[in-house]
Amino acid sequence: MLHKAEIKLIRSLDDKKSRSEHGLFVVEGNKIIQELLASYPGGIHTVYASRTWLGNLPQDSLQNINYKFTDAGEMERISFLKTPQQALALLHMNHPEWNHDEISGSISLVLDWIQDPGNLGTIVRIAHWFGISSIICSMDSADICNPKAIQATMGSFMHVKVYYRDLASLLAGFMTTGDFMVYGTFQEGESIYTQPLHNKGFVILGNESRGISSTLHPFIGKRLMIPSFCGPARPDSLNVAMAAAIICSELRRPYPDRMNLNSSDR
Repeated sequence: MLHKAEIKLIRSLDDKKSRSEHGLFVVEGNKIIQELLASYPGGIHTVYASRTWLGNLPQDSLQNINYKFTDAGEMERISFLKTPQQALALLHMNHPEWNHDEISGSISLVLDWIQDPGNLGTIVRIAHWFGISSIICSMDSADICNPKAIQATMGSFMHVKVYYRDLASLLAGFMTTGDFMVYGTFQEGESIYTQPLHNKGFVILGNESRGISSTLHPFIGKRLMIPSFCGPARPDSLNVAMAAAIICSELRRPYPDRMNLNSSDR
């Protein structure tokens, strides 16, 4: 049986200040927690799960793991999901170590003022799918440890490093030079479908309503757009996670295979 103080602690982790204070965040989902037990056991603080679910795990998966049995009522009280699953875990917050050589030798997504945690989590999942291992967020972007963000990653938070930096200061040290390119996404720019894209650099995605902050514009070496093909009755913009998926897909497409597509925006 869970103590009231324990339930209160878990529920408090919906708040960023509380997560920072306790150094913990919440992960939910039977499949995700099973993966955590297999590949990231050192990061687990406590697993809360039904006796049945824990009993079906491999015998050695709970070795050196702190776990507690919970019934359906208790899981409803601690879960942040509308339909709770059978397992929830508290993880220790882990801030990835900055590796300049790794960043400068690969492509990274840079997120400017992306405030919706669901969008952030989805972008992490997209980056994982396309083999992009680093995402750099502005300090005012959503917190990757927010329960909604973690849930949206579907476990990809274990495979993609998410950093928080002052973006202007960061970009000042990575001006477009040689084979390193800083791309920015705009409503007007060069069609992403016709441009040769480098495999080293940054792709900056801005807030859906205000775009990329003007203070970052001087650092951008190439402006890209995702053209619309539906004529003048197009939507105002794409959801930022949708845009990220399109961009990541094009980053992985060999340039000679690109088609010179016609667009209403070109």
